[in-house]
Amino acid sequence: MENGYKCIWAVVNNGFSEEAMEAAKACGAMGGTILHGRGTASKEAEKMFNISVQQEKEIVMILAKSGKVDAILKGLFHAVGSSTPAQGIVFALPVDQTAGLGRTKE
Repeated sequence: MENGYKCIWAVVNNGFSEEAMEAAKACGAMGGTILHGRGTASKEAEKMFNISVQQEKEIVMILAKSGKVDAILKGLFHAVGSSTPAQGIVFALPVDQTAGLGRTKE
């Protein structure tokens, strides 16, 4: 069942999360959460995708209304995608339920 929201994820090299958030906000995102992580790609994956993997990563998680997701994804890919120094990957996942967004009625 569509509840009107999707969760956008952008996994970028360390130091590029603010650039990702600025790009997302310029495309309609209201805000997001930044998590720190560590990449685990193998040397074979680096060769196959012609990339060098920086171990330290930042993950930007954005809850967005479904109607804004395409624009936000495109803005993120343009600003911090795989062909930029951020070497980011961006994707969206469906959100089944939400709580705490705005007022709740009892």
